[in-house]
Amino acid sequence: MDKPDDRKWILIVDDDSSVRLMLARVLISEGYGVLTAANGVDALGLAETLSVDLVLLDLNMPGAKGWEILEELRVKNMAPSVIIITALPNQQEAASAAGAATVLEKPLDFPRLIQTVSQVLAKQVNSNHSA
Repeated sequence: MDKPDDRKWILIVDDDSSVRLMLARVLISEGYGVLTAANGVDALGLAETLSVDLVLLDLNMPGAKGWEILEELRVKNMAPSVIIITALPNQQEAASAAGAATVLEKPLDFPRLIQTVSQVLAKQVNSNHSA
């Protein structure tokens, strides 16, 4: 399904409602469209029905873990880019190997988050133009 407007759409997947709310507020204030999911099942359902540009994905959630969700998103090509957001240290190598764009460790540095989101989305535009 197409996006409702021309904004870049970001899916936030985190079982912590306060994290989802904070991230949504920050990203909406930057002009992004935001969808949220509290678990992997909801996240995959949203990604399957709506075209998202980026997924912010927590690793440690009940039910399907972040790694499983990342694999499903990549296999089904449901998200061009995924940024892992986690409290677990030293996940960059595993995330890169699994196909994630990068990792941001919690507690999140919001200026760095905004910069990273912007850079990842810009790389998508550049790779689409060069393809």
